[in-house]
Amino acid sequence: MDDSVLKRQALGLWLQGQKHHLRGDLERAIEFYTKSLGLYPTAEAYTFRGWAYSFQGRVGEAIEECKKAIAVDPAFGNPYNDIGSYLVKRGELDEAIKWLEKAKTAPRYEPRHFPYMNLGRIYAQKWMIRRAIQEFEAALKIHPGERTCLRALGQLKGSLN
Repeated sequence: MDDSVLKRQALGLWLQGQKHHLRGDLERAIEFYTKSLGLYPTAEAYTFRGWAYSFQGRVGEAIEECKKAIAVDPAFGNPYNDIGSYLVKRGELDEAIKWLEKAKTAPRYEPRHFPYMNLGRIYAQKWMIRRAIQEFEAALKIHPGERTCLRALGQLKGSLN
């Protein structure tokens, strides 16, 4: 079968997976992501299957899915950010920083401000207040008015007084 046909069919399955995912039906979402990957492996399908695994508490498997996504498309930034987020859940803050920094420079990534926000949270947890402020301010340059950033900045700047 033609490569472009397989890609289109895989995309359709991935989109079906997303619908189920957003409805909270993780098992069905994983089914569709897996079928999509069976037809044509994409970084998106691996990343989203990993995201579904993370909702099930399967953080180790989620990280492995993101690594597969990176192997398929190193320019896709979402799996770098997701690995960073999963490592934060595990309390592995220093390791998470490395992945989030990679997400910041990935050529293909939306929402681009997320790794900055995640780094801001990490630095706030580590009591590196000025560094946390820098990350949240950088996020706001990308996504002006982002409420989470504004709230965090207010708290962080207030703690400096």
